[in-house]
Amino acid sequence: MEAVAIVTGLILIQTFHFAFQVGQARVKGGVSAPAMSGDDEFERAFRVHQNTVEQLVLFIPALWMFAYYVHALTAAGIGLLFIITRVIYRNSYVRDPRSRGKGFGPGALLMAILILGSIIGAGLKLYNG
Repeated sequence: MEAVAIVTGLILIQTFHFAFQVGQARVKGGVSAPAMSGDDEFERAFRVHQNTVEQLVLFIPALWMFAYYVHALTAAGIGLLFIITRVIYRNSYVRDPRSRGKGFGPGALLMAILILGSIIGAGLKLYNG
């Protein structure tokens, strides 16, 4: 479970880094708070961060449930791949929002594996007592 805790910490650091990038883009683009639009670079950085936060609501519980009901090191490996897909998503989205699928699609697949694997693992544990 330690590996899963490390992966959880890494995704939280990544999310914090994305938040920092939003602040940098806000300053660079001259977008004064509380405005949420006005500069493309800021808006893209903000959407990357917001989407990542939205994903965490699903990712973190799914990661831990998969670790508990299926296999902790496999969960950690999937989690590391998910972090990589977030970097790909970020880089693609910042360059051209239409290309965000390069990171989003594989990340969604990994998320589905964690969620469905967790449900199946819990069901098997319940069934087998």
